[in-house]
Amino acid sequence: MQTNLADFIRDTPQGQEADRILRACVHCGFCNATCPTYQLLGDELDGPRGRIYQIKSVLEGAAVTTETRDHLDRCLTCRSCESTCPSGVQYGRLVDIGREVVEAKVPRSAPQRLIRWALRLVLPKPALFGFLLGLGRLFRPLLPKVLKDAVPPPRPAGSWPAARHARRIVIAGGCVQPSIAPDIDSAAARVVDAIGISAVPVAIGCCGAVAYHLNAQAYGLDTARIAIDRLCAALDAGAEGIVVSASGCASFVAEYAHHLHGDPAYRAKAERVTAALIDLTTLLTREAAAFDAALARSPAKPEAIAFHSPCTLQHGMKNKGQVERLLTVAGFRTTVVADSHLCCGSAGTYSILQPQLSATLKANKLAALEAGQPSRIATANIGCLTHLASDAKRPVEHWIELMAERLGV
Repeated sequence: MQTNLADFIRDTPQGQEADRILRACVHCGFCNATCPTYQLLGDELDGPRGRIYQIKSVLEGAAVTTETRDHLDRCLTCRSCESTCPSGVQYGRLVDIGREVVEAKVPRSAPQRLIRWALRLVLPKPALFGFLLGLGRLFRPLLPKVLKDAVPPPRPAGSWPAARHARRIVIAGGCVQPSIAPDIDSAAARVVDAIGISAVPVAIGCCGAVAYHLNAQAYGLDTARIAIDRLCAALDAGAEGIVVSASGCASFVAEYAHHLHGDPAYRAKAERVTAALIDLTTLLTREAAAFDAALARSPAKPEAIAFHSPCTLQHGMKNKGQVERLLTVAGFRTTVVADSHLCCGSAGTYSILQPQLSATLKANKLAALEAGQPSRIATANIGCLTHLASDAKRPVEHWIELMAERLGV
């Protein structure tokens, strides 16, 4: 694709990156075949190829309208198109650049700005979010159904094993997961302990993804810098790696080195954190001998599990099929899930900002997950878990919780 970027962005780092990404696109349209919003709406402008054209026009100086912004807003940033693209177009990075420019050129209404401000205020702050969630649970019986469905019931916290091994690894606690499902990280700690590694909890707060994907990129990166400082301190204390159990957060931490490569004060630290990040599936695979020995100590209980692979796991981190493989190794039977590459509609704050599209995607995903008659549904991201659990007919859990149960820890 030929480009002629406008003066306001041509020689900036964002402009240079956008130019490189745009030039990789060959207009083939394969991306539309796996785009959730294009599948639902059938509008070229609500597919990746159409959005790329709109971003290109904006960066070349064309007029920006609210319609342009709406088409970009409807993108889930699921990055399914990236997995499909034969040319390796980094669409996720391009849409971040385009959204930031469009946001500056087309101001939102006061109500829209208020909603986004509230999301940036509440979600990234664990104490505030936990307090408000507690109030919601307290008054849940009195809430109308639409609000009641948005308040997940409490889950047990579970036990965190005492440090007893020479090897240590960080388990980074995020913003909403500790309040919604505190047993996920403690289950991860118990599984890691069972293979001979002690888990050190590090409360990093928000990784920065919430604000960044709400077009408050600078604020999101400031939040990321706080997380980086805390994670580097844990690495300095002897931890050999970093585990982030929520794939949505992990995929953003994996891009710290990219997002902060132009910051001389944080470039090296961001690269260190990104290099130290290790997915739970990779860890258990790497420690296969210890994992197999731990499995042998507890009898398998064959059970049908439907696994929903979050977009951030399969498209963002390029980790597809590994959770299903480990569940099979552990003795579970994973069911076939149609259109497993498509988003469930959670997508961070998307379920709040685009409720109708999100609800349709959720209904489609649950139909696919429940078609195989599983006893439970597993996933790898707290956003997907909460979103699906609100309407699922079966329990929805993080896969590491199932693994802890299988190991008897």
